[in-house]
Amino acid sequence: MSVSIVLFTSDLRVHDHPPLRAALRASSEVVPLFVRDTGIASAGYAAPNREAFLADCLGDLDTALRACGGRLVVRSGDVADAVAGVAAETGADAVHMAGGVSAYAQRREERLRNVLEGQGRRLVVHDSVVTAVAPGAVTPASSDHFAVFTPYFRHWSEQRLRDVLAAPRAIRVPDGVATEGTPSRARVSGTSPGLAAGGERAGRKQLTAWLRRGVAGYEDGHDDLPGDATSRLSPHLHFGTLSPVELVHRARGAGGPGADAFVRQLAWRDFHHQVLAARPAAAAHDYRTRHDRWRSERAAARDIEAWREGRTGYPVIDAAMRQLSHEGWMHNRGRLLTASFLTKTLYVDWRVGARHFLDLLVDGDIANNQLNWQWMAGTGTDSRPNRVLNPVTQAKRYDPDGAYVRRWVPELAGLAGAAVHEPWKQPGPERAKYAYPDPIVELAEGLERFRRARGLD
Repeated sequence: MSVSIVLFTSDLRVHDHPPLRAALRASSEVVPLFVRDTGIASAGYAAPNREAFLADCLGDLDTALRACGGRLVVRSGDVADAVAGVAAETGADAVHMAGGVSAYAQRREERLRNVLEGQGRRLVVHDSVVTAVAPGAVTPASSDHFAVFTPYFRHWSEQRLRDVLAAPRAIRVPDGVATEGTPSRARVSGTSPGLAAGGERAGRKQLTAWLRRGVAGYEDGHDDLPGDATSRLSPHLHFGTLSPVELVHRARGAGGPGADAFVRQLAWRDFHHQVLAARPAAAAHDYRTRHDRWRSERAAARDIEAWREGRTGYPVIDAAMRQLSHEGWMHNRGRLLTASFLTKTLYVDWRVGARHFLDLLVDGDIANNQLNWQWMAGTGTDSRPNRVLNPVTQAKRYDPDGAYVRRWVPELAGLAGAAVHEPWKQPGPERAKYAYPDPIVELAEGLERFRRARGLD
């Protein structure tokens, strides 16, 4: 009997899974394999929230595979060595996997290919599994990637997406393949108390509810902080429990301005993936340098700590940072505001903020996290690199009655309406009642420092 291995990475699902379907077409027996990559931890990318969500995803994937007569095989260690070991045990002639974009993913793929070819086996890498449109599928005439979103989106929208693949009905796994078993969320410590549940079933249920009740209002409501009108599907996209191809198809099927706006956000995700695939160094280095002389972490230590803990004295910033701590997730408008505040008002290196986000975000995706941070820092693909978001103005626009702030900064719950965004304006005796810090920097002072550092004065 012929045997193929399906190496699951960021595609932890059975619906719309090209590597799995290709392996089933090619072989009579298939080994669904996940390797708990020790390199992730040594590279500093392991985080409790993602480890817990991953445990949910793997348990759910194993359940789905067992419903088809299969099971998930879990191993730990170096990915190439682990996969090669399973291939030798089973006599597999091919390994199928989804393509990745980060420098780490590209090195992993290259090493795996070399090891397998040394054994006389094939590595088959499938596109449009982690993204809707594969990185490099659309490029401008003069470059290997698009550096501006608008023309990218135009070309992206013209691409014909592959059809959505049904989940397999039957999977036969070779006898005797040992597994470590799936991990348990309960054994992961240090998680955020409000962390959402992971797994394909949870993701598909959430997607169905979103398409029925949420997407229609997305265009008008996606920036509404208290309304929480976003899909919250980003963790499922990060772990691949939902297919971006299926999401685009289903959103387009729903139709309307809200669905169009949602599809545009999915295109933004693909945009960042194609940038990182072409420029892997952008995960750690400026995509476009502004020759910043950032404040050192030592000099800015108190400001950085106040930002991390949600006690900057700017309520909307603190609310967003506390949401991140509690849920392992943050509203997108909050991400923009907190990133602008750290990099431009406090003039702290974007890598400090990106690292903190990766420590907590359950959807901590290298491409989207790092390149969105660079966007706000002005070192990325933004055509307005020196824009600064005023947290007070933004709060009054996107949290006009202060409900979002009062939800996450309860010490200010006694301040009604928009007054909650500027507690420092309260009369002395009234202000003393609230156990809330004064602003750590005046906005005008921060703006002047940033403009001076960028040579804009």
